Amino acid sequence: MYNYILVPLDGSERAEAILPHVEELAKRYDAQVILMQVVETVPLHAGPEGAAVALEQQELERNTEQALSYLTTLLEEFRAKDIEARTSVYYGPVVQAIIRAAKCESADLIAMASHGRSGMSQVFYGSVAVGVLHRVDRPLLLVRSRAEG
Repeated sequence: MYNYILVPLDGSERAEAILPHVEELAKRYDAQVILMQVVETVPLHAGPEGAAVALEQQELERNTEQALSYLTTLLEEFRAKDIEARTSVYYGPVVQAIIRAAKCESADLIAMASHGRSGMSQVFYGSVAVGVLHRVDRPLLLVRSRAEG
């Protein structure tokens, strides 16, 4: 039924509440798991002699490295459980990046937890889940996370 399961994560324990569900589905359907994170890009501003552009580029590279490091840790955990998995980093606004990733990765299912973060970002991540729900053209598994973090 599912060949590719896309799992958008934000680095929080609350977002990771989806992982046990994904593990079960991947094992049941012998599906490949695509662990993804979105790095939001910031508009580049021309500063004096390109200083602002260089700083923004450094921040983008740092955020990308952090995302890859985080995803690689999860990737190893999935592989240790004999689940085929890979990682992917996408850029841009979160909802659009998730929808784009689902298409590019040929995902049969998008699996994510709602309320991936706490505080104000909890409101943001909930809006991400709603945004994906309203724009998705394939099955979506949403799990409401109650974990702290």
